[in-house]
Amino acid sequence: MLTKKNLLRTSLCLSLFASPLSFAETFSFVSEHKVTADTLVVYQAGDALSSELKALDKQSNNQISRALTRQQFTGEQDQVVDMLLPNGLAASRLLIIGVGDTTSLSAGNINKLGAQLTAKLRQDKSPDANQVDIITAGIDAAGSNATFAAELAHGINLRAYQFDKYLAEKKPAEKHFTIQTSSSSRAEDKYKQLAAVEAGVFLARDLTSEVPSALTPVEFAAAAQSLKQHGVKVSVLNPKKIKQLGMGALHAVGRGSDEGARLVVAHWQGSKDAPIALVGKGITFDSGGYNIKATGDSISRMKSDMAGAAAVLGTVKALAMQKAEVNVVAIMPMAANMVSHTAFAPGDVVMTAEGLTVEVLNTDAEGRLILADGLWYAREFYEPQVMVDVATLTGSKVRALGRRYTALFSDHDDLVTSLTASGEHVEEKLWRLPLAYEDLLTSPIADLKNAGYGGPGATTAATFLQQFTGETKWAHLDIAGSALAAKDKGITPAGGTGHGVRLLSHWLMTYHIDK
Repeated sequence: MLTKKNLLRTSLCLSLFASPLSFAETFSFVSEHKVTADTLVVYQAGDALSSELKALDKQSNNQISRALTRQQFTGEQDQVVDMLLPNGLAASRLLIIGVGDTTSLSAGNINKLGAQLTAKLRQDKSPDANQVDIITAGIDAAGSNATFAAELAHGINLRAYQFDKYLAEKKPAEKHFTIQTSSSSRAEDKYKQLAAVEAGVFLARDLTSEVPSALTPVEFAAAAQSLKQHGVKVSVLNPKKIKQLGMGALHAVGRGSDEGARLVVAHWQGSKDAPIALVGKGITFDSGGYNIKATGDSISRMKSDMAGAAAVLGTVKALAMQKAEVNVVAIMPMAANMVSHTAFAPGDVVMTAEGLTVEVLNTDAEGRLILADGLWYAREFYEPQVMVDVATLTGSKVRALGRRYTALFSDHDDLVTSLTASGEHVEEKLWRLPLAYEDLLTSPIADLKNAGYGGPGATTAATFLQQFTGETKWAHLDIAGSALAAKDKGITPAGGTGHGVRLLSHWLMTYHIDK
């Protein structure tokens, strides 16, 4: 039942997320362009100057070629020559940026080039730098020059995003980029798709960066409702319904907070194929429960323990905005893992909707509990042909792979191959780890226990989840360590990263489903 307080929270949250996101920067793609902006950027592959750069060099009375020689510029990736007041040019600043070997440039590599430009321009406080002209002629990468131009814009925007809600000094003024490319229409079409992905990434970043007292399961559910404007079917199960359906694990984890748990479902039915289910862990704050996170400062980052849910919701938004011909449903079990007199306790036994009982040895191993009921719900009500769950699940994953790789668990080689390929494409790389140590999950008083002490934590957590997947083809992505960035790097500004949206969006658009 919605109280007046909850209605106010819902309306506030809808106002935050209902309107279309304004993108950080704006772009025009043109086939021919006369340089008029204060800042001109030219991308160059190799040391043989492109025809456009040769023409500019001639205008500068060979000042450009002399500067390139002096700085030993060879067109390799990450090389940048920055010239102020170049002779004979309308622009007062010229940036020449190397792209390296174009045959090996993936979309993710190009995105990083765009992010590099954003970082460089952010250093310039001049108001004239808000208009930027870019020449990409001669750079054929990721399929074509038009694709290069669109992916470049995508990277510029991904880095330009900033969660500035609580900052006195807001993000810099928008820049407008005019990008010269061989086919402006093809670049525009490609960028429309990428802009939809950006919207999904930005939603996931907004949700992950939001403070935990402002983003409880109720507020997350309200944010999900905003996707209805894009044709997404959204439903929310409250604690009473969750309990009625027998989802005792999800209900137990939510008991420690006043509002309790929620199960949020967002369904984009862009085709009549059997759906693909994305199940995202949604712990809006993880205190650890009675096994409280009492050492170090990790607890201060636990607002990001719902990043899996944010990623799958952002993916649904990205696909819906593209009107993608895919049938995808996001199942998001949501709870705040808090300490209170109603919270579940170590030693409790909870009943899952699967019919398996679980002995709770550690209340800080709560993510796998809510995912267990989420996986059951996906199978029971949607009969998906494939399930992929996404979760900031274990510190063990960070110790095993660090923060640059996502851990991938699956017994289905085709899923491993296709997900890994999409990760390579967008530079959100995956590394396969084994499903094993099931014997460590046995309990003397229940069917399972929620912590496999003595084994590799990421693997035992994944193996626990496997018990709730039935015969459905399934993969588990452990994104621990990748959800929150401490500083700007690559395409990711500090804060919530939206990690997984680009990977899943690409995978869903390219995965060949069973007919």
